[in-house]
Amino acid sequence: MSTTDADIPDAPSADTPNNTGADVAMTEAASPPAEGDTTSPSNQDNSSSSSHTTFLFTSEGVTESHPDKLCDTISDAVVDACLTLDPATSRVACETIVKTGVVIIFGEISTSASVNYEQVIRDAVRDAGYDDPAKGLDYKTCNVIVALEEQSPDIAQCVDATKAEEMGSGDTSTVFGYACGETEEKMPLSHVLATKISARLAAVRKEGTLDWVRPDGKASVTVEYMMSAEGVPVPKRVHSIVISAQHSEEVSNDKIAADLLEHVVQPVVDSKYLDENTIYHFNPSARFVIGGPHSDAGLTGRKPGVDFYGGWGSYGGGALSGKDATKVDRSGAYAARWIAKSLVSNGYCSRCSVQISYAIGLINPIAIHVDTYGTCTAKNGKGEQDLVKLVENNFDLRPGCIIRDLDLRRPIMRKTSAYGHFGREEEEFKWEKVKDLSKV
Repeated sequence: MSTTDADIPDAPSADTPNNTGADVAMTEAASPPAEGDTTSPSNQDNSSSSSHTTFLFTSEGVTESHPDKLCDTISDAVVDACLTLDPATSRVACETIVKTGVVIIFGEISTSASVNYEQVIRDAVRDAGYDDPAKGLDYKTCNVIVALEEQSPDIAQCVDATKAEEMGSGDTSTVFGYACGETEEKMPLSHVLATKISARLAAVRKEGTLDWVRPDGKASVTVEYMMSAEGVPVPKRVHSIVISAQHSEEVSNDKIAADLLEHVVQPVVDSKYLDENTIYHFNPSARFVIGGPHSDAGLTGRKPGVDFYGGWGSYGGGALSGKDATKVDRSGAYAARWIAKSLVSNGYCSRCSVQISYAIGLINPIAIHVDTYGTCTAKNGKGEQDLVKLVENNFDLRPGCIIRDLDLRRPIMRKTSAYGHFGREEEEFKWEKVKDLSKV
């Protein structure tokens, strides 16, 4: 049987805020590699000496009602509201701030759509479960401030084109995509599990399975990996799971621990990754009654690890939510993931990172880079140095063509705002549909 905080000998009591075990696990997983260390997931030294070395790697997830994620959701709800009524010409850059009793949106929007922004905001807050001032935010009574301006004409002239092939980039940006063979989703296992646990934590609240759960929540999963002789991180087991769930006043810590194990962890984490040494830290601060915007201010774009790849690979300089697809921060990142997943799924490598750089006003990318971390299989005679040309010949990375090929004028952005923009199998996520590269 696996251990919880209460089962660990000499562990602090459930009422002690500081949990030493959690601190140790996080520190070990997050420590930077020493010089020459071959165990780092970003290290490309594939010598056989690393073939039996293990390392810990942690990814985190948050519920859709975490203050930062609430802001992402509101910003993307605004994007969708504009795209629903004016998909062709809406240009949206919308940021959101939340704090106790107040929601503020600000940014630049040009659209022919007549949007009731206040109603869009209140509906998103309601859907996130904030319906009582005691939770820090009530969709019915919160103060809503809208501070929007038109998009700069200097930017507009870069992206306003009659043909998709002629649209320039709306900003100077560098984007990344990542994929690996660890899971069916071609995503890192640590990230997949942290995301699924967070989604499940929200589900048991919304379904009424656990009536003590409140909207705010966060999780992290530390996975023990073995680096193979080929330089591929192979997940062996789950080292530890941390869940912080906002809760009602009256519930006990023992019930929280038992319920989270039974109703949140066990339904989503394959038992083959759990063993008697797996460590669980459930609400390690011992109290999480005050949460949401009352506890922490929220801001759009502040959870890139959750949105992208859980700390694996890289991510660019721009956030994703709150932007229409003329912003290559978003559309370019989707294209980069499409490429990376297609390369791995077609057997050209076991994992890879794809970088694409754009300059404002220019139609074509400045540069494309593919890094397989030494796992290139030379399929069809394609070595690593050949993969960029393969990408250029099979993916049209002009901004307007990305929008066309991935159908990014649809009002689908809100669905991406929680539980990751990547590794999703829903129909809306066309960048997750593998392109056939088997014969190129």
